[in-house]
Amino acid sequence: MNSTSKSWWQRLTGGLKRTSGSLGAAISDLMMRGPLAPERIVEIEDTLIRADLGVDVAARMATKMGEGRYKNLDEVKAVLAADVEQVLAPVAKPLFACSAAKPFVILVVGVNGSGKTTTIGKLASRCRDEGRSVLLAAGDTFRAAAIEQLKIWADRTGAAFAAQGPGADPGAVVFDALASARARGCDVLLADTAGRLHSQSHLMEELKKVKRVIERSEPSAPHEVLLVLDANQGQNALAQAQQFHAAVGVSGLVLTKLDGTAKGGIVIAIAQQLRIPIRYIGVGETSEVFGEFDAAAFAQALVEGPLAGGA
Repeated sequence: MNSTSKSWWQRLTGGLKRTSGSLGAAISDLMMRGPLAPERIVEIEDTLIRADLGVDVAARMATKMGEGRYKNLDEVKAVLAADVEQVLAPVAKPLFACSAAKPFVILVVGVNGSGKTTTIGKLASRCRDEGRSVLLAAGDTFRAAAIEQLKIWADRTGAAFAAQGPGADPGAVVFDALASARARGCDVLLADTAGRLHSQSHLMEELKKVKRVIERSEPSAPHEVLLVLDANQGQNALAQAQQFHAAVGVSGLVLTKLDGTAKGGIVIAIAQQLRIPIRYIGVGETSEVFGEFDAAAFAQALVEGPLAGGA
């Protein structure tokens, strides 16, 4: 494991240590009490559900443990990690910007505080490192600070930038940005949008309008509708994903703030119920700790915690 991979792994396991630690302690405690009576199997299932691992995974693992297949905690955790990986593997799909679509239009959506602007900056940085030219569109016109923050990311990553004044029509901003991206020959257009609660129907309608404006300008676009979710929101993040998907057809997810107090198991519930590709996860504020979603690595970090020797 090279130093970059090791650093990423340490960040991931560190971010999920609350979940892995509580799971390990709870299961160990239950196993040390002797034979697993039916009522204790229910306790195990409840423990897994409280960690947001999802009802299906919890029920399967509780059943397996009740059958007495496992002799120690390490064996239980290894099998649980494999079960979690099996659930997550179908949605672990990196985002590939198709070169045939130029610009490749990514519409970034989410609630306030989810980390949309930072995610756009990190994606712009990745595109730059891949040799792709990028234009950032400041479609969040409700907050002057949002425009300023996006401009900082454009300067930092060498991306082109398109914006209008605060209060401008978001659809017009994105429409003009798409025209500018075409004229400049940009490979990727990353369009920010104002944060909105999934329950604010009038703002969700506005988001639908922005998408329609893009579609009228380029029928194949947006090529990706990327929803940024704060993993700390737990089950509320699932509700957000459901509502945004119903409104604008989310095609990919970014899960942020996994270095906070998140119960990382919510990723499993989202994977099971929505089956929307998880593109990236974020466990920090810099591009070095923003990476593609890896089902195996995530499952191991979630269930087993750090590898021996801190690797």
